[in-house]
Amino acid sequence: MQLKGKKVLITGGSRGIGKCMIDELVKEGVRDIAVIGRDKESLKALRHSFESVNFLFVRGDVGDVIVLREMASKIEDEWGGLDILINNAGIVSAGPLDEIPDEDIYDQVAVNLTAVMVLTKYCIPLLKASEEAAILNVSSGLGLIGMPFYSVYSSVKAGVRQFSDAIRRELKPFNISVTCVYPTATDTDMMKTSKAKEMDSPEFVAERSIQGLMAKKLHVIFGGQQRLNDSKLNFESPEKLDEKIAESYEERREASLLHKAM
Repeated sequence: MQLKGKKVLITGGSRGIGKCMIDELVKEGVRDIAVIGRDKESLKALRHSFESVNFLFVRGDVGDVIVLREMASKIEDEWGGLDILINNAGIVSAGPLDEIPDEDIYDQVAVNLTAVMVLTKYCIPLLKASEEAAILNVSSGLGLIGMPFYSVYSSVKAGVRQFSDAIRRELKPFNISVTCVYPTATDTDMMKTSKAKEMDSPEFVAERSIQGLMAKKLHVIFGGQQRLNDSKLNFESPEKLDEKIAESYEERREASLLHKAM
């Protein structure tokens, strides 16, 4: 897939991986980009960072269905169609499940999963108007392997994986490709309260993700061979992976207690 001239919608594009994805899109010749973001100043900064881009902005929380409807309507009015949808926005609230506030559970489901489904629903008619369309969904390595103290986050990111497979098969007759990416710990604002020691750069994650989109890959998995090995073990002998994870139980618990980016 060639990206030059494509019209793109991205959620969470004002910072972190999303902003780096915009940089990659611009390098590939994209000039029309719609962004949903919560922070007014960060959205304004995008215009200064990417002066060649014709931006469409909707400020708000992707967990709010009204915001999603507004974005889809704005794209239809301004562009008449859409070529690429990137579901990137995400939040996290980690820790023992019985200690996570109820509202954090609901919000993680709303932003990380429900918004992906609903925004995709609103964008499908717009994508069908394109000669060659694509969807890029950002899951997580924790969507492949459920980890203690990330039960909610792992669950919704696993949901993104299953949704990606299902909607890819549903949209196959319409020439709409679907790629799902699974970043490991990435050095963004979302990880400021994490105690993760080794992290990928957002630039690296964005570059590989956009490359995967262009190549129409089904899945882009980060974390190297170890992640692939653990995923295989998790499928074939989950009890063995349970034992391996149990060895660092207290360390994992301690590291999760302050990890929150809502």
